[in-house]
Amino acid sequence: MGLVRWTALVVCLLVVAMMPATAQEAGRVRQIVVQGTQRIEVETVKSYMTITEGDLYDAERVDRSLKALFNTGLFADVSIRRERDTLVVRIVENPIINRIAFEGNKRLKDEELQAETQLRPRVVYTRTKVQSDVKRILELYRRSGRFAASVEPKIIQLEQNRVDLVFEIAEGPPTLVKRINFVGNRKYDDGKLREILQTKEERWYRWLSTDDNYDPDRVTYDRELLRRFYLKRGFADFRVTSAIAELTPDREGFFITFTVDEGDRYQFGASTVSVKMRDLEPGELQPLLISETGEWYNADQVEDIVQKLTDAVGSKGYAFVDVRPQVTRNREAKTIDIAYDIQEGPRVFVERIDIGGNVRTLDKVIRREFRLVEGDAFNTAKLRRSRQRIRDLAFFEKVEVNNVPSETAPDRTIVKVDVQEKSTGELSFGVGWSTIAGPLAEVSMRERNLLGRGQDLLIRSSLGSKRTTADLAFTEPYFLDRPMSAGFDLFAIQRKLQRESSYDSNTMGAALRTGYAISEQLRQDWKYQLKQDQVENISTNASRYIRDQEGTSVTSSVIHGALYDRRDSRLEPTEGYYLRMNNELAGFGGTEKFSRNNIGAGQFWTVAEKTVLSATGSAGIIAGIDQKVRITERYFMGGESLRGFATAGVGPRDAGTGDALGGTWQALGTLQLRFPLGLPEEFGLAGQVFTDFGTVGPTETTEGSSAINQSQMVRVSIGTGVAWKSPMGPVTADIAIPLAKESFDKTEFFRFNFGTRF
Repeated sequence: MGLVRWTALVVCLLVVAMMPATAQEAGRVRQIVVQGTQRIEVETVKSYMTITEGDLYDAERVDRSLKALFNTGLFADVSIRRERDTLVVRIVENPIINRIAFEGNKRLKDEELQAETQLRPRVVYTRTKVQSDVKRILELYRRSGRFAASVEPKIIQLEQNRVDLVFEIAEGPPTLVKRINFVGNRKYDDGKLREILQTKEERWYRWLSTDDNYDPDRVTYDRELLRRFYLKRGFADFRVTSAIAELTPDREGFFITFTVDEGDRYQFGASTVSVKMRDLEPGELQPLLISETGEWYNADQVEDIVQKLTDAVGSKGYAFVDVRPQVTRNREAKTIDIAYDIQEGPRVFVERIDIGGNVRTLDKVIRREFRLVEGDAFNTAKLRRSRQRIRDLAFFEKVEVNNVPSETAPDRTIVKVDVQEKSTGELSFGVGWSTIAGPLAEVSMRERNLLGRGQDLLIRSSLGSKRTTADLAFTEPYFLDRPMSAGFDLFAIQRKLQRESSYDSNTMGAALRTGYAISEQLRQDWKYQLKQDQVENISTNASRYIRDQEGTSVTSSVIHGALYDRRDSRLEPTEGYYLRMNNELAGFGGTEKFSRNNIGAGQFWTVAEKTVLSATGSAGIIAGIDQKVRITERYFMGGESLRGFATAGVGPRDAGTGDALGGTWQALGTLQLRFPLGLPEEFGLAGQVFTDFGTVGPTETTEGSSAINQSQMVRVSIGTGVAWKSPMGPVTADIAIPLAKESFDKTEFFRFNFGTRF
């Protein structure tokens, strides 16, 4: 019994002895000491911790505090230790970036790399961000076709815990596409499908292009190009099952394999219209269904019909239209019936228009081409028209205009514009030669997007054995921020026409002009022009008609122009037509009084893929008001206007001297077919065959003068030529032969000109 009591007493004494130590372990944190700070305040460090002074010590909270400090990205190292009732936090701050530099980069500029990396000067350096930037730089090089590129980040230690960050780049050779293969294609061979793709196989002549560099984004776009190609030709079930790019062991090239499933080929069946809107009859819209039964199914044509139906219904006052083509496949007959279901669409409004990619061009230059503004009812037709108007500016290499749903409201949409700018400055040279006209050289400098404001400035001069010109022109397309253009012209022209008409002429003048759009397709322009013409250096054996013209005249005139344009593009039209009219009335001061009227028209058809047939024509007439029309205002035909004939080679001539006298009216027409030559598309070569035809009316005669050779017979020529979109600019060469001409006409067999751009 005594032993038991003594044992209990010992245990109690041990418990009492241990109580201070246990209390110490579970005691409070009386103080937090932070060591190692340089830029960061101590209180800032404490604010990131989950345990504070006065709290009971908790190992789990200390661990969370440690992780929280690391997660800030401000510290390279953190440690926390306990000394009695004090927590000692030891930190090593990450340095601040003083400067970022790129070395070894030639293909990608510093500005391009800086735009894609997240680290910046005066930002905290972290290894994670550096590695992220390294990956992004490598991705940029891979997209530019250089998979062998390597990036090594280096840091240079500076005082005050600052560093310079240097990305040492070894770009390596370009990774080219060695071969493109197709699996599953039966209707079209590999060569035809390769022509469709934007990605091209490596060839020696592609040294000015990057299309043979491997780019995964481009391959994705190629899948869409293949899909469009097949859907346009009746293969409604076509799909690309895979597109695999395999890197060669030496990492210098790729083999790309597209696996396709062509499916069956379908023809159009019946096409009908179903309308679920009041006061709208299906019969009114039936003529817009241009697809004919028995033709191969064409997805582009279906989209075009949807657009035409949307436009037609929208023009009747329905702002919200939803046209849905309901497709019914008859797999046995291989036909597709389409029912176009038209009903009122959801009420959607434009919340905002976001523009990106424009570096030089101001936002307002792009916005003013939109047929939609924020707050308008969304209209697909107007969106498409806006896209075309922006492309017609010719300021951009790429224009993408799409709409995405708004995140704030279901009845709102956001229009996103993504553009890629191209050079709008041009330095062009033109050279022409013929046995009749002799050599001619022209140089012009033009900026079509001056200071990114969309303004057009042109300075042009030509020097030749027969013609010297100097021009200065400026155009503000939106004068006073209104949809009205304004501009001026200054010009001086010296013509040596001894060979054609035995005289020289000098013209100097200026003009003020303005123009505006009456509707989407109709435009009107006005111009006031004041010029002085001098006929001089008349040959001693010149025609009497020419000698009568010697001296100086002043013309003060008002010129009116109107253009109705339904072409799909002003730059390279493939469909549509235009109508043009110009009127000039002279006599507002000066010495000359006359009235001139010109009309013109053109129609364009796509007869096959990339093959365009065009028919254009013009006619003009000029009449003096109580006086004869001077030779400087008359019509002369030939050269560019009527290929196969020399400049001023067609029209009235003095029977004795052969001098061209010009006519008081003219009519001219051209029928031309432009087509691909079967060469790789990147060559930029196109062929053309044409026929030109025209005539010039009689000149005004003087009693008792010598005889005049003049005929109203229509002259006709045929020819062929080549147009090349070269890296230096457009190059054209034409050969033409007259089929119908008069004996006194002057002919020309060959014309050539070229240009370059910067």
